[in-house]
Amino acid sequence: MKTYPLSLWTLVIGAFAIGMTEFVIMGLLPNVAQDLHVSTAAAGQLITGYAVSVAIGGPIIVIATYKMARKNVLMLLMAIFSIGNFFASISINYGLLMLSRVVTAIAHGSFFGLGAIMAASLVSKNKQASAMALMFSGLTVANIVGVPFGTLIGQRLGWRSSFLVIGIIGLIAVIGLFALVPNKESSKKSSLLSELTVLKSGKLWVTLLISLFSFGSVFAFFTYITPVLQHMTSFGDHAVDFTLVVFGIGVTIGNLVGGKLADWRLNESLIGLLISLELLFVILFFVQSNAVLMVAAVLLFGILAFAQSPILQYRSLVLSQDAPLMSSTLNQSAMNIGNAAGAFFGGLSVQFLPLRYLALTAPLLSFVGLVLLLLQLYFFHTKVVRSSVSS
Repeated sequence: MKTYPLSLWTLVIGAFAIGMTEFVIMGLLPNVAQDLHVSTAAAGQLITGYAVSVAIGGPIIVIATYKMARKNVLMLLMAIFSIGNFFASISINYGLLMLSRVVTAIAHGSFFGLGAIMAASLVSKNKQASAMALMFSGLTVANIVGVPFGTLIGQRLGWRSSFLVIGIIGLIAVIGLFALVPNKESSKKSSLLSELTVLKSGKLWVTLLISLFSFGSVFAFFTYITPVLQHMTSFGDHAVDFTLVVFGIGVTIGNLVGGKLADWRLNESLIGLLISLELLFVILFFVQSNAVLMVAAVLLFGILAFAQSPILQYRSLVLSQDAPLMSSTLNQSAMNIGNAAGAFFGGLSVQFLPLRYLALTAPLLSFVGLVLLLLQLYFFHTKVVRSSVSS
């Protein structure tokens, strides 16, 4: 980690704050519902509204800010993010809280899309995917440390205080971006026309579908991991909490390992991960009644699942180098849509099949991603050309 510049860690802080605000609401839904006099289901729509805003807002921000310097855009996005959280901290009704969530989410997709490019530009080209993975690790660490901390604050001091703290962290990221991130711009700056022209690329859309389906299986299973642990593994609340922490550790390890793999062999690594994930789901099916083996399997699930993330993000950049910002941001949208689609698909499985079969239905999505990847490599003759992602 010592080889990475201090400016990169500012992006990590921003990713950490965004991770907190995206997921902390899950632990505060009963508090929010009771305080704002709405049903838990209605409070749950705060999560859906956020996800939809991420998917739609990212590309719009790219078009609106394409003339601005990247550093200034990142600062603007984190400022919008902080303002959204401050509004959440003073929300007196459901409508204002939903609006604040939508505003906050606008910064999400673009920050990770542009932040990935910025992170790559701060290091030598043989470390670019690893630098992107380090930035994304802020999101995963938020799940292990930030979300439990934010939930604890919200339960002790009121749910609004959680968003106030997140807003302050966002301001710290703004200051860090201003003070530490260099102002240099690429000598090969893409135009709005080139960014929009990439939308006609069949290769890009296949790449986005690969990201959507490959990652969809993760949330098809993870969304319902608590009932699986409770009913199939017979875990109590404390054992479930411990297993989720183990999963978070696996996620962090996988994210960093994925960056190394992307720097080494991009397509081959993704194929290997998807095949390994398919096999792991089969193993999960047979060990989900064994406490020790299930914890170990969940750790491996976190590693294999989230090792995909930096690889999928980096592929979207190197395969669309004439329009890196749009392709990188659209990939974030695709992965968020994949999260929602995976949760919906998992819900259908849980509703119509015994719970134990979720481990066999969830991997169907990533299998589609694997097939699309192999078809893309065959028909498009996709070759990854190593070049500096500073364009």
